[in-house]
Amino acid sequence: MEWIVFILFFLLLLLRVPVAIALVFSAALALLDSGFNLDVLPQKMFSSLNVSTLMAIPGFILAGVLMSRGGISKALIDSLRAWVGHYAGGLSVVTILACAVFAAISGSSPATAAAIGAIMIPGMIEAGYSKRYSMGLVAAAGTLGILIPPSIPLIVYGTVAEESIGKLFMAGFLPGLFLTMVLILAAIIYARVKNFGRLPKASTEERIKLSIKALPAAFLPFLILGTIYLGVATPTEASVVACVYSLIVAVFVYRQISWKDTHAILRETVNTSSMIFFIIAGATVFGLYLTNAQVPQNIAAWIMEGDVNKWTFLIACNILFFIMGMFLEPTSIILITLPIFLPILQLLGIDVIHFAIIMTVNMELGMITPPVGLNLFVVSGITREKLEEVVKGVVPFIALMILVLVIIIVWPSLSLWLPVQMAN
Repeated sequence: MEWIVFILFFLLLLLRVPVAIALVFSAALALLDSGFNLDVLPQKMFSSLNVSTLMAIPGFILAGVLMSRGGISKALIDSLRAWVGHYAGGLSVVTILACAVFAAISGSSPATAAAIGAIMIPGMIEAGYSKRYSMGLVAAAGTLGILIPPSIPLIVYGTVAEESIGKLFMAGFLPGLFLTMVLILAAIIYARVKNFGRLPKASTEERIKLSIKALPAAFLPFLILGTIYLGVATPTEASVVACVYSLIVAVFVYRQISWKDTHAILRETVNTSSMIFFIIAGATVFGLYLTNAQVPQNIAAWIMEGDVNKWTFLIACNILFFIMGMFLEPTSIILITLPIFLPILQLLGIDVIHFAIIMTVNMELGMITPPVGLNLFVVSGITREKLEEVVKGVVPFIALMILVLVIIIVWPSLSLWLPVQMAN
């Protein structure tokens, strides 16, 4: 029956049935076959959403939308461009840094790629960068949205694993900076080899002017992360603070949002949030089936009998995540696999927080791997270019991110040092 459920689930995905519906339908049929009372399913679905930490998700999504539409992104990009735009690969560096800053506000990869790509891709092409490279860079740098805290997948992971979301955010900080620096280094080398164009050097007066203008925007990531790490606010409360601050800055400082924009902003926030919550509810039903069929216990027993070690398990997990990332978005993968893997992690002595970062980097790769990489579709929509062209542009960055993933796996301290310091 387990194989039938998984085959049915992936068959429904191939038929373009929404992920949440595919999860509920395949699991409900199996539960019905086992004599399970399906009347409790709606109650289980709603109770899975009745978790206070999940309220941070719409909060950070709304903050990201306000940042994108309220001129906050543009102010940051203009300031960064004035300081580093005249160097070789300067616009590439601006794009990556802008994605890193936006990631520290929105927690979403597609939102990061959309907000930064809409501004930077035309600018890079105008400065002499190839369109294919520009698209690939934005798609790859946009994945920082789910690694650099706050991160929506890490919020979901913490909820499922019952781990401190603050510690998970801390764990993602150094790997996020490391990936950012690797992307910057690669971009500079590539730009020098290809002799991509440089912008005219900005004057000192212009730099100061644009930096002052960007200060209210630049303060936002420090406000979010500072309130969380100093214990002033929970991630959920910090998301509300981010929304209020973004709204004030967008309306009264940059004056880019008016009352008529409210409907579009709320609609975009509700659409994205409801999609994530619907998947969480659907995955709860799927998880209920897995628990009822004792799938996690059976897999754990199989691992013990087969004498599978830590490294063999991690290699198998990474291959599985890479394949699943081609078809599913991060929330679905976490909710489907994590309940199965949690007892195995304890069995093999793998740190749950370190595994969260390994999983998240795999989710980043999933964002830029066809056929269902969300960032690929975002960039394709922005540029109105064929998906195949975006994929060709992103392939070198996939290889680079796999290298970073390997380093994160073999060097746990990169993920665990800050959480340990936080505990002390």
